[in-house]
Formats: sequence, structure tokens, C-alpha cells
Amino acid sequence: MKKNDYHHGNLKEEFLNIAFEFIHKEDVDKLTLKVLSDATGTSRSAIYRHFSSKDALMEEIIRQGFEEFDRVTSPILRNQETPLVDRFYNTSKVYIVWAKENPNLYRLLFGRKYAYIREEILSIKEETCDAFGALKCAVDEGQEKGILKKDDSLKQSVVIWASLHGLASLIIDGFMDVAELSDELVDDMFRSLLAGCVSNKVKIISTIPFVRGLLEPKG
Repeated sequence: MKKNDYHHGNLKEEFLNIAFEFIHKEDVDKLTLKVLSDATGTSRSAIYRHFSSKDALMEEIIRQGFEEFDRVTSPILRNQETPLVDRFYNTSKVYIVWAKENPNLYRLLFGRKYAYIREEILSIKEETCDAFGALKCAVDEGQEKGILKKDDSLKQSVVIWASLHGLASLIIDGFMDVAELSDELVDDMFRSLLAGCVSNKVKIISTIPFVRGLLEPKG
């Protein structure tokens, strides 16, 4: 696309598209308003009409980043036509895949550097990170149906999320070269979480062979 083509249509949307494309390839710290200006052939003043500062740009990226993350995770957790444990397993797989495919954006959403912006967004609109809300709803559902052990559902949700986040971070940051084992590690993590959370009081249904194998009585 030629630079002057950016002057047609929604310039703010074009700035954001360029920013997301840049973050997909480069560290977020390298993103500046000048990058947007150079890519579109516009003046800095044109950018300031849409974003008063880099923080304003990052705020919109974080908001849209969460929306994208939620679109691929929340529907799985909220689909009550699928057995609950299968929803947890499928979400775990999708979560890790999304982090691997969007490492810089993942670090931006859940890292410390722009936490002050993230917390401000979340305080204004609690459902911004809808995936966590969907997870907690699924945990509440599991407890109500006797599938999960009775416990503090918020803490239980945090433990599950922390396990996913920890594994995702290890994979995308190249720690111990675990990326090649990501599928196996997700399964191992899920096995451990299931052993700690699932109730033995009811028969639990699953359509996934791996998960069904974990639920079968041993011995």
C-alpha cells in the first residue's frame, strides 16, 4: 500500500492496524508515534488528533488486544453445550496457542510495564478481560453441578489462570526451550489441575479421549 493511500478512510484505524502489525514483529518498546507517522506519510499533528500521547495509543491497543484475546477464549468457556471439563481443556490449548502466535501482544496485555494503563481500563470496564470472567463463571458452574470441589471460586480461577499464564510466559520467553514441548506441557498441566479441582462425587462427562482417560477410575 502506498503511503498516501492511508489518507483515505479511517486514519485512526489505519494507525492502529500499523501498530498491531508492528507489535506482531517487533518489541512493543520500539513502537513510537514516529513509526506511525513514517508508515503513513502523515505529520505528527495528524497522529495527535487521534492519540494525545503514546500512552493514549497504548491504551487503545491494550483495549483492542483484550477484545481479540477474549474472542478466542471466552466463547469456549461459555458454551454450555460442551462438557465443562472439555471447555477447560480446549481453552487451555487455545490460550497457549494465542500466546505463542502473539508473544509481544501477550506480554503487553499481561506484563508490568503498562499495568497502570491496564488497571485503569479494567477499573472503568470490568468486563474488558472477559476471559477471566468467563473462567470464573465456568468454575462457579462446576461447583454448583458438583463437578469441581467446593472452594473459593475466585481463588480457584486465579490458580488456573496463573498456571496457564506461567506456562505461556515460559514458552514465549524461550525458557529451557520448552516451546517444543508445549502440547505435552499443556496436557501435563491440565492433568495436575484436574487432579486438584475435580470432585469425586459425580460422574463427569467428556468427549475428548485424553480428558476421558484422566477421569476414568484407576486400579
